[in-house]
This record gives sequence, structure tokens and C-alpha cells, in this order.
Amino acid sequence: MQTSFTLAQLADPDIAEANTILRKCVHCGFCTATCPTYALLGDERDSPRGRIYLIKQMLEGGEAATEETVRHVDRCLSCLSCMTTCPSSVHYMHLVDHARAHIEQTYQRPLGDRLLRGLLAWLLPYPGRFRWALRGAMLARPFAGLLPAKLRGMVQMAPKRLPAASSVDLPQVFKAEGVRKKRVALLTGCAQQVLDPAINEATIRLLTRLGCDVVVAPGSGCCGALEHHMGREAAAHAKAQANIAAWINEADGEGLDAIVVNASGCGTNLKDYGFMLRNDAAWAERAARVSALARDISEVLMDLEIKPDGSAPALKLAYHSACSLQHGQKITQAPKQLLQRAGFTVSDVPEGHLCCGSAGTYNLLQPELATQLRDRKAAHIRSVGADAVAAGNIGCLVQIAGGLEAGGTALPVLHTVQWLDWATGGPKPAGL
Repeated sequence: MQTSFTLAQLADPDIAEANTILRKCVHCGFCTATCPTYALLGDERDSPRGRIYLIKQMLEGGEAATEETVRHVDRCLSCLSCMTTCPSSVHYMHLVDHARAHIEQTYQRPLGDRLLRGLLAWLLPYPGRFRWALRGAMLARPFAGLLPAKLRGMVQMAPKRLPAASSVDLPQVFKAEGVRKKRVALLTGCAQQVLDPAINEATIRLLTRLGCDVVVAPGSGCCGALEHHMGREAAAHAKAQANIAAWINEADGEGLDAIVVNASGCGTNLKDYGFMLRNDAAWAERAARVSALARDISEVLMDLEIKPDGSAPALKLAYHSACSLQHGQKITQAPKQLLQRAGFTVSDVPEGHLCCGSAGTYNLLQPELATQLRDRKAAHIRSVGADAVAAGNIGCLVQIAGGLEAGGTALPVLHTVQWLDWATGGPKPAGL
């Protein structure tokens, strides 16, 4: 793609990077075939190629984002399916993230949108606040019909039962059983702590059983992905820096073999810390170290020996490959292989490359499109005739469970690590 940035514009390292990305695009349109929003809407502007044109026009002009550009960029799930499909290796993720930061800086959203986005950024990355908000939403559920559409969707998505906070999410070290094979840090996350603390509990049980010391480092917390994908770069970078400082302190102390992430959306963000902070002289080197240490839980488990003990029955699991795992991190086979080693039969879901519609805050900010994608995914899951569902990202778990329940088929939906923990001696998951 031909670009026409001025030399003055190219002096900005972010514009220079955008220029490099844009010039790789050859207009082929392969991305349109795998884009969820294009599949639903059939609008070129709601395809990666169309958004690339809009972003190019916005950045070259150096002016405030227009309502049209904002509307179509907002509809992007950042599922990154286009990056898997693209034959020219266009790094769409970095381009759309830059576009969102530009939009945040230059575009005045309607008041309702500003308030909703501000509320989500204030609540979701903070487990204490989020837990209290969910309690309020549970009380408000009977009155959801009286609320505005987007607030109604938030209230309806609140769980019917809120699990208690888990002590495993507090800073501490969990010692390996037997001979220590690895020492790892665990990102305990933010929303996942509240929505399903059993995931971190299962992760720690499994890792320690397999010979890992697991560190929950003081000072670590939300990865910053939520604000990063909303264009709120200062807040996202502050959270990244807090995590980097916490983990480098551990790495420089007793050492770390990996930083384990069991929410793939967070993992994709951690692996990008080096790029996010590349222009910050105070943080660039440490950020790159952390990105190099970041591993999805499935990557770490592949180096360890999964031995089923007969605790779990040989169920047939429909495996949903989270977009952030298959497209963002290019991890497709490891989770399925681990589940098979544990004694489960694993079925791929038709249209597995398409997003379930969760996508961080997407199901709250774009509820109509998200619901269409959710119901489409749930129908495909039902079609394989599985006993239950496995996935590696908390947003997908909540979204898919809601879709299956709405369609009248309430299959158990659990994190991959919960299935593996049960199969290797852990307790039967409460979700069964």
C-alpha cells in the first residue's frame, strides 16, 4: 500500500511503525474471509482491509478521528484472525492499537459512551471494585428491563452466584511437591479473580503437583489489556510497569523460568510489553525481558508430565480456541494435546477461527454484534455433541456459557487447566 506521510510525521516512532505496517498491505482481501464483523455485516469498512484504509486516511491527515472511522474501528474485536490469514504479515494488532490511542486523544465521544467506558476502566481492572459492582448488578437484575440497553446488558451478564475471593490470589509462594523442576510467577489477573477464582486455584494445584514453585509476586496485578485496547495508553503502561517491576524483582532474586498466564487475552498483552514500551528508555529493556518470559499455561505444561490418575471420566470435550491464543499467540495444538494426554476426547468446533464475541469489553460495548457471534459459536459447539466445553480464556468461558444457556443447552464450560487438574488428582470442579 502506498503511503504519503511527511518526513515530520515519520519522525514520530509510532507513525513510522504504522507506515511500515501499512506499506505491507497488498489489498488482497484474504482477511475479509475470516473477519467476524465482515461475516456478519458484509460492509468493507467492517473488514480489516477497510479499517486499514480508514486508519491510513486518519493518520496521514494528522487530524481528529471522524465519527465514521470511530464507528468501524470500535466494531473491531481485535480477534486478530486477519493476522493469521494475511499472506503479507501485516501486523494489524499494532496498527489498530495505535488507531485507538489516536481516537482516544482526538475524538470526543457522546457523553453516554464516555461514561460507560470510564466506568469499565474504573471497575474491571480492580477486583475489589468489580466484586462490589457485580453484587449490585445481581440485586438490579429484576429491574434490568428499565435500564438503558448497554447497562441492561451489563446487568444481565452478571453471574447468578458470586464466588468468594480466594486466598491464592494474595502475594505468596506455593512450593513444589517433590523435586522442584521450575520456578514460575503467576499472573493472577483482575476480572478472572472475581468471576472464577477456581481457575487460579486449579492452576496452582496443577503446577505444584508437577514440580513447580509458583510465585504470586507482590505488586503484580491487572495486565493493562483492557485500557490498552480502549486507547488509554497512560493507564495501560502504568499497569504494565507495575507488573514488570514486580516480576523483574523476582527474576533478579531467586530467578524465574517463566511468567505463567492462564487468561490468554492477558498473555497476548504480556508478550507485547516489549513493543508497547519500546520507546521508553527507562522500561524498554525490562519490558522485553518480561515479554520473553511470558508463557501461556499450556506452553509450560507441555514441558511437564501430565499423568491422569483416573479421577475424571473420559468425557468428550468441545475445545474452543480463544482468539488471543490461536491468533494472538499462535498456540493451537498444545491445549488439545494436553487434554488428550489427560484422557479426554477432544473435538474441534466448526468455524473455530471466528470469535465468540467476548473480546475483552466488546460484549459490553457492542452487545448486539457480540450476541450474534455468541449464539453462532454456541450453535457450533452444540453441533459436535460434546459432554462439556474447554477453553483458555475467562471472557470466552463466560460468553460461551451464556450462549449455551440462552440456547437451552447448559453444558459445563471450564478452563482447560481445570480439566487437567481434575484428571491428575485435583478435586472435581464445582462447575460440574
